[in-house]
Amino acid sequence: MRSVLVATCALAFAVPAARAQMPESYRDVQLSALRLQRTMLVSMVDSMPERLYTDRTTPEQRDFAHQLHHAAGAIGFIGTRVMGAAAAGIPDTNATTFTTRAGLKQYINALYDWAETTHRAQTPAQRAESVSLFGTEMPRWKIWDEIHMHTVWTAGQVVANFRKHGMAPPGFGFF
Repeated sequence: MRSVLVATCALAFAVPAARAQMPESYRDVQLSALRLQRTMLVSMVDSMPERLYTDRTTPEQRDFAHQLHHAAGAIGFIGTRVMGAAAAGIPDTNATTFTTRAGLKQYINALYDWAETTHRAQTPAQRAESVSLFGTEMPRWKIWDEIHMHTVWTAGQVVANFRKHGMAPPGFGFF
């Protein structure tokens, strides 16, 4: 699996996105990335005491819960607005989403359930079709990689929330 990931990532960066073709087997790599993201976000939710969900490390930063909400929410936002997928099944956000472990986990899990279903349902032709992501044309398959990078980058910012309170963030694994 690791050699497939390295080879496909090398191909993805060597060929302009609008022309790049990915083997259908790369879908499994992306599905693994979605599962890793879910695990990472849920472990962060489980590791932070609920009383600190509304804590910020700086005034400009989103609080812990809003940052994880944003990390997960990008999947639904980009999936529906850029890839044209249906948004059914994603729970509305409310106070319990941002203040309780159960609420935040429900939101994250619903989005990742939706993302995995949406990802599996895309046909090879749909994955190859070019769409615009904030002004950059790329095939739909590459959108999943962009979502993955956004999620890891955004969720990584809450490491400061853990450190501020003398806690180690949950462990992170690449595969």
